[in-house]
Amino acid sequence: MVKVGILGVGTVGQSVIKILRENADIIEARAGKKIVVTKGVVRDITKKRDVKIALSDNPYDVINDESIDIVVELMGGVEKPFELVKEAMQKGKSVVTANKALLAYHRYELQKIASSKKGLAFGYEASVAGGIPIIQSLKSGLSANHLESISGIMNGTCNYILTKMIHEGTDFDTALKEAQELGYAEADPTFDIGGLDAAHKLLILASIAYGIDAKPEDILIEGIENITSIDVDFAKKFGYTIKLLGIAKKKGETVELRVHPCMIDQNSMIAKIDGVMNGISAVGDMVGETLYYGPGAGGDATASAVIADIIDIARGNTSAMLGYNKPLESNLQLVNPKEICSKYYLRLLVSDEAGVLAKISETFAKYDVSIEMIMQQPSGSKMANLLVATHICKEESITKVMEELYENQNVLTKPSMIRID
Repeated sequence: MVKVGILGVGTVGQSVIKILRENADIIEARAGKKIVVTKGVVRDITKKRDVKIALSDNPYDVINDESIDIVVELMGGVEKPFELVKEAMQKGKSVVTANKALLAYHRYELQKIASSKKGLAFGYEASVAGGIPIIQSLKSGLSANHLESISGIMNGTCNYILTKMIHEGTDFDTALKEAQELGYAEADPTFDIGGLDAAHKLLILASIAYGIDAKPEDILIEGIENITSIDVDFAKKFGYTIKLLGIAKKKGETVELRVHPCMIDQNSMIAKIDGVMNGISAVGDMVGETLYYGPGAGGDATASAVIADIIDIARGNTSAMLGYNKPLESNLQLVNPKEICSKYYLRLLVSDEAGVLAKISETFAKYDVSIEMIMQQPSGSKMANLLVATHICKEESITKVMEELYENQNVLTKPSMIRID
């Protein structure tokens, strides 16, 4: 028998307990052992939960219990879970987590501990894309390939909001409110709509694929909060749709890591993934492009991934945290965000008067940014929206263009920008 203790019996934790109970026969057959949750830790011990296990508000009741074989960490947060997970492993317990923020900051420290303890396992499939087995695919299914890129939709909240804006004409604030009412977005949605949640997941995938030890502060991260119906209409007119993408791209001895809204070809596979679903594309040098699609969040989907790791550990499969003693790639350098190259779309609210367009064009030329197309739309009395698409240029150059334009007295608000992929 394998005994499990859960730190954080919330939505996902309760789903783990429910699935282990309801599918006990098939899980035992696949694991080769009976798996039982014996203890759980919660913040509020007085709150009623539909679980039949011993509950405590002290995490050390699980950490110090010698009978528990696997600790499942579902608390959320970074530093407190890190201390608890570290202590659990030091006591010889295998760990399974769904905590992408924890791994975004401490994955390599935890890997060292996991690697130093013989027979210790660390499962984290549930930390990226909910029920999609993308981590196992990278660790095993694609392990013969040099991965040229990993990109896709890694946050269901943002995808839901953008889907509503694109297909139903809903404005951003209304779409966000609907997402919150449906439970797709938190009361404080900053991590989701600001791109941080997707960035945490991207860093985990990049560690598996490339051995890159980067933190969120090291990479380009932008959210969807500035996207408007004007941007959506421009995208449609030129055959694009807008998605928040996490992108890892290998070029020679360097790797780009970035999270941001992107205008992509509306006929691409990723463009067709709508609602709260996630979709991740991985391109290998031998296999070509593979696409992984499924629910990126939700109690049962995430719990399914948690239990897959528990079953794997029960079978006796143990590994260092990132799955390799040596990364698939080595000696790769992270590209400075300023050096990333792309096409860009800019939206400017400007004074609708003679000479303004010429002055704005001069600013683009000053920083060697070539304009591919430009459109002007009236926007109230003596104002216009100027919509500009550029040819490929450096991030540093477009940033300087936007900074100088913002200082131009004829540019009435801060310029808004979306990359075109």
